[in-house]
Amino acid sequence: MIEVNELTKVYGDRTAVKNLGFTVRPGKVTGFLGPNGAGKTTTLRMLLGLVAPTGGTAVIGGRPFRERPRGLRHVGALLDAGDVHGGRTAHAHLRALARSNHIPHSRVTQVLHEVGLTDAAHRRLSGFSLGMKQRLGIATALLGDPPVLLFDEPLNGLDPEGVLWVRGLFRRLAAEDRTVLVSSHLMTEMENTADQLIVIGRGELIAAESLTDFAARSTRSNVTVRTPDTTALAAVLTAEGAHVQPQHDDQLTVTGLPAPRIGELALQHRVLLHELTTRTASLEDAFLELTADSTEYLAGEPR
Repeated sequence: MIEVNELTKVYGDRTAVKNLGFTVRPGKVTGFLGPNGAGKTTTLRMLLGLVAPTGGTAVIGGRPFRERPRGLRHVGALLDAGDVHGGRTAHAHLRALARSNHIPHSRVTQVLHEVGLTDAAHRRLSGFSLGMKQRLGIATALLGDPPVLLFDEPLNGLDPEGVLWVRGLFRRLAAEDRTVLVSSHLMTEMENTADQLIVIGRGELIAAESLTDFAARSTRSNVTVRTPDTTALAAVLTAEGAHVQPQHDDQLTVTGLPAPRIGELALQHRVLLHELTTRTASLEDAFLELTADSTEYLAGEPR
């Protein structure tokens, strides 16, 4: 389990992370989201003891990661897949890490096979593509068979087959009751992979809840209604406090009332319905709406 409590990091006059607190539990894939500059990577680096916090605590399994002498047996992490020695082979890179963490040499062969790099095991890393380096980074995280895994943008450079493979890997790891935290800017992948979300902006917590609950907070959810009497139904729904937007001759888009209540009101006022469909906001809709005030870098309008 990962526990962060009042975590703060200040660089000069800039606060990268401010009084951040959350818990990541085993058995689920937890997405770690936030706009660029939100403090995600800084938080991960503090969890791994690579950056010292200005205040607060970040512990894994009840202890700071720095107190783990054989760290890869306890926590596996992928932060920067390109941070490898180009003159080494994939096999040599993993073997060195295995030796320093007292991990059996047999695990090197196992994880290379698991990530699909068996045929490239003795190639120098300088000739690896970005996707191959991502696979090697994931192999490194898996090397010690740890109960806790952290991944920062793990899908960079992966082809569609690789994306599907990683999606299945994360779900398998969570099903094995491991703690899996995935930082990503790809909303569609989080929709397909994550069970829980930690969302931060400007270094502060915005949400810590299920993906479903987070998406439901968006005001972009609406109900599509088709009826031969749009005028009458619009008047009824508006009187109930809904916002009604005509779309076509027989179609309305309604926000502010759930579909069951719209159906009840239509029945009470004898208005015939041909369609009543809830359009749920996507994770991307919810993310953009709920982090709008926390976005540090905004592109201008094209000239």
